[in-house]
Amino acid sequence: MSTEKIYNFMGLRKIAALCSVALLVISIGALSVNGLKFGLDFTGGSLVEIGYEQPADLNKIREQLKVVGYDDAVVQTFGSPTDILIRLGQDHDPQLGDKVLDALQQGESQTLNLRRNEFVGAQVGEELREQGGLGMLLALFMIMVYVAFRFQIKFSLGAVAALAHDVLIVLGFFAIFRLDFDLTVLAAILAVIGYSLNDTIVVSDRIRENFRKMRKGTSLEIMNASLSQTLGRTLVTSLTTLLVLVALSVFGGEMIHGFAVALLVGVLVGTYSSIYVAANVLMAMNICKEDLLPPEEKEQEVDDRP
Repeated sequence: MSTEKIYNFMGLRKIAALCSVALLVISIGALSVNGLKFGLDFTGGSLVEIGYEQPADLNKIREQLKVVGYDDAVVQTFGSPTDILIRLGQDHDPQLGDKVLDALQQGESQTLNLRRNEFVGAQVGEELREQGGLGMLLALFMIMVYVAFRFQIKFSLGAVAALAHDVLIVLGFFAIFRLDFDLTVLAAILAVIGYSLNDTIVVSDRIRENFRKMRKGTSLEIMNASLSQTLGRTLVTSLTTLLVLVALSVFGGEMIHGFAVALLVGVLVGTYSSIYVAANVLMAMNICKEDLLPPEEKEQEVDDRP
């Protein structure tokens, strides 16, 4: 007799469904009201590089720029603590570098040097954004086809629902807190899709296996057993990934901060969705053994005639 502990995950499915709906409503509302704060990769703008003699205080630089009206300035180190890169979401001005230099020189005992003043075009235009959105929808459709082919149509709907759930909540997080959305964050969202899909596939594979192997037990009991059996793997994978992402978000610097935060939120939500969103959809569609039992082979009639 198995001594494996079975947790009643599905006993909380209604509460989990309410939480997911609430998070999705908040995320969609934030995206509708606030929208995403696109970075220069999407909008274009100006780039100014300033050289300091001593390591610079980024927060002080941001405050100095806000005083002279550059509220949207993105300030980060560039290679070393004395090289400062400033991104400004505005049209190029040949005198912009000198204006920024004068604003930062005020109250500084050290001498600052203007090293670069140039216009940066948008790397992702409106047309490319539209194509990216269509590409994302096509990717979700192909994932649904793949999961339906490998498992069953109900599993494919559950997997796509979990992926859409994760992406919307990550986007909503960036909309609520008005964090910069640049190409690194877009890359993180694509990574979240891959992470969440992998986790969902592992759980789905165990659910299918148990539906075929466990002849006794209701669908609810089989789902709980499957989720309990994969819990250890899910927690170990998620925790080790989260440790790396926390380190990146704290010590990785400004360049990859958005990337690390997006992945951090995505891994947390993806771990939750592989248990409670994908599995919840399966329960809502009344998954049963008949859906997953392999078809019985028809016995061929043997002709005994000589």
